[in-house]
Amino acid sequence: MDQNINSQNSIVAIATAQGTSSISIIRVSGDVSLSIAYKISHLDNIIPRHAHLTSLYNANDDLIDHAIMIYFAAPHSFTGEEIVEFQCHGGMIVAQEILDTILSYGVRLAEPGEFSKRAFLNGKIDLTEAEAISKLIEAKSVDAAKILAKQMKGELKTFVDESREALLRSLAYSEVMIDYAEEDIPDDMMESIVKQLDDLSEKIEAIVDASYRRRGLIEGFKVAIIGKPNVGKSSLLNALLNYDRAIVSDIAGTTRDTIEEQVRIGSHIIRLVDTAGIRDSEDTIEKIGIERSLSSVHDADVIIALFDASRAYDKEDEKILSLLETLQDKHLIVALNKSDLIYQFDLSLLGKYDILEVSAKKSFVRLTQRLESLLDSIGKEEELMLISARQIEAVNKAKNAILEAKEPLLKGELEFFSYFLQEAVKAISSISKPYDSEEILDKMFGEFCLGK
Repeated sequence: MDQNINSQNSIVAIATAQGTSSISIIRVSGDVSLSIAYKISHLDNIIPRHAHLTSLYNANDDLIDHAIMIYFAAPHSFTGEEIVEFQCHGGMIVAQEILDTILSYGVRLAEPGEFSKRAFLNGKIDLTEAEAISKLIEAKSVDAAKILAKQMKGELKTFVDESREALLRSLAYSEVMIDYAEEDIPDDMMESIVKQLDDLSEKIEAIVDASYRRRGLIEGFKVAIIGKPNVGKSSLLNALLNYDRAIVSDIAGTTRDTIEEQVRIGSHIIRLVDTAGIRDSEDTIEKIGIERSLSSVHDADVIIALFDASRAYDKEDEKILSLLETLQDKHLIVALNKSDLIYQFDLSLLGKYDILEVSAKKSFVRLTQRLESLLDSIGKEEELMLISARQIEAVNKAKNAILEAKEPLLKGELEFFSYFLQEAVKAISSISKPYDSEEILDKMFGEFCLGK
């Protein structure tokens, strides 16, 4: 077979993560994939969707490995193009030699996300499925994986299609009435259009709110531990991590900066933040740490507020309680530490909260169980979820356009109503298939990992 095959439109990449593993996968997509497979394997007949156990050779006909090769004929492949996958023994040496051999035949190294981009451009997936694939790789919880699996099956696409149809129905009514401008809009038609738009706006708002609440399922929930100095925050961090990450001392103000670590709680991977003790301080370094603590608190999804059962309520506790009043939109866990000691703290001051009594000396298990239960409850919400800033921006644009459309509708200014409704259709449609330029697609797929 001629080595100088036309390979300009074909791409290749190692699709598995770097490092030692049992297997590595090299993926080729494009017109010359099958020709490459014949050249590297020396086989006489390659059957589509059949796992061929075969030897692989480099350009000098030196043996590289004994591996599995699978050919997917177009259009019945992930990208819709000819695809060949080589499943070789793990480790970077063998995989790299196979990659180098394919590149030596003129095939181009794939850019990040280029396989998925080709799948989109060839109509194999839409943008909702593409983004779900990307996020699934990075999912931080079992619930996130379930949500993303639903999106890969078309759950979000169904919402987009239904919303688009509702908007187009209203737009069709408007266009008909523009053609008969001398006649008044029938009251029942006006009511029907307004109701459709109100229902869609409410649904969009509910989805956006749920998406903000549940973003931690995808990214990893951020859990901040707050309290006055020497209340047991660092002890809680160390207990959850199961090793001494933070210095624990009886000296108030030991933690001067925020400490952030990842830890698994049940089926969730969370970002746990131990903050500097919040109090009034003249120490410059400590003040900077407190400012960072307050910033971390406002960025967090869940707040664990610790109080000390062995010390009487004071101005520093008052400061923490005042802070909690400003965080009612957060998920709060209020815990009373050192409950194994003689109580000095007035429990009635925390009366509005469901107080959890714990002891760093004994165990924080009850607190861990409360946190796991809270995270599970967030994951069990049934509302559809948007998984990227791009999707949220699109539905917000659609909602704003719908709101702007209502005023001209009520005034009978149907041309302006139609204009805003067309903007809403364009915005909601962009979630699954945008009208935007190639540059937008390059930016979005460029965030994918190599080989995907």
